[in-house]
Amino acid sequence: MNISKKLHILVSALVLSFVFNASADQSGTILTVRENATTMQVFDFEDLSTMKSTKFETTTIWTEGVQSFEGVPLKTLLEDLNITDGMVLATAVNDYAVEIPISEISSSAPVIAYKQNGERMSLRDKGPLWLVYPYDAHPEFQTEVTYSRSIWQLNRIEVK
Repeated sequence: MNISKKLHILVSALVLSFVFNASADQSGTILTVRENATTMQVFDFEDLSTMKSTKFETTTIWTEGVQSFEGVPLKTLLEDLNITDGMVLATAVNDYAVEIPISEISSSAPVIAYKQNGERMSLRDKGPLWLVYPYDAHPEFQTEVTYSRSIWQLNRIEVK
């Protein structure tokens, strides 16, 4: 095996190790919400799955066929934390981040999905959390802005 191939394998292994370790720490935390410099909430799967949830079916531009999603509306999570205004910075495991004005968050969208087609999502398949919209429900959800906000591998939210 040549040096280039060995280096590629080593780098790939290190990246995968980092991604898997960053996505869920030893406590099972899958989402961290920072409200300000001193207030932070952590959620594991059980925490999210016991909150008021919603289910819907839709197609997406990233999958084939109709998909079903189950999760917590982002608005529900924010209301439970008494957050009503400002900007949400949603960030993924790979540090992809999007900003969403809280004024543009409704009770139906977006949803922090923790299940797709009845199964918990893995890190390898856009999980464990995916911020999704019911794209087929309204033309307003079929825009570049909405698609760019549909962040998968979501693991942290900061409110600004």
